[in-house]
Amino acid sequence: MLSIAIIGLGTFGEKIIDTIQDSDVDIIIIDKDRDIVEKYKDIARDSYITDAIDSNMLHKIIPEDIDTVVVDLGAQMESSILVTNELKKMGIKKIVVKASSNQHGEILKIVGATHIVFPDEDAAQRITPLLISSVLFDYIKLSSSFGIAEIKVKQELDGKTLAESRFRQTYNLNVIAYREHQEDEFIDIQGATTLKEGMRVLVAGSDENINKYIEEKSDNSTDTKSDKKRKSSSFFGKFFNFGKK
Repeated sequence: MLSIAIIGLGTFGEKIIDTIQDSDVDIIIIDKDRDIVEKYKDIARDSYITDAIDSNMLHKIIPEDIDTVVVDLGAQMESSILVTNELKKMGIKKIVVKASSNQHGEILKIVGATHIVFPDEDAAQRITPLLISSVLFDYIKLSSSFGIAEIKVKQELDGKTLAESRFRQTYNLNVIAYREHQEDEFIDIQGATTLKEGMRVLVAGSDENINKYIEEKSDNSTDTKSDKKRKSSSFFGKFFNFGKK
């Protein structure tokens, strides 16, 4: 069974618990606030009311074979750095830490964090493209140059099967699944699946190719506002961070 320890139950730490509590996961929670520990103690395998920067206590309560440790100590930059460094010394392989700034994140990487989370920045990266695109419904950045996007099937693809559309060859995007409407569950897509204009497809690919699909006009588009297109292209080019010299 997967085991996760959460050190510090700030907003991020609580969200993690809320997300995984119904999964088959052993949860260990650590916080010095009695009230917050009491709130979650019934869903945790173990819960501790203690100061996380106590290295002796960390060694006692964090199992050597723990799969992941999540650190959310809010604005306590020094504490999060000390705890992350101690976890690294303990040999913890996966250490996820919430950072409050780029500088904080860089220090956390140096002392042992394997993954840095910038909650406000990550949320903005996911939401901002959706605000100005009628083709992009959702976007998750997986690396500096690769992501998964939920996009709309364009008019020129209407009535074609996935195989006939040559989606992979034309757009360099791998179609994973589809759904008719936002409230529907995703369905595995097959080569014989017929595409419909407005259908939502889940694709994986480079940010550059996702951007190209978003910005490429439909053959039947009547939009001739080139200035608007240039502004939009400029934004997505900057957002997806490709085309650097």
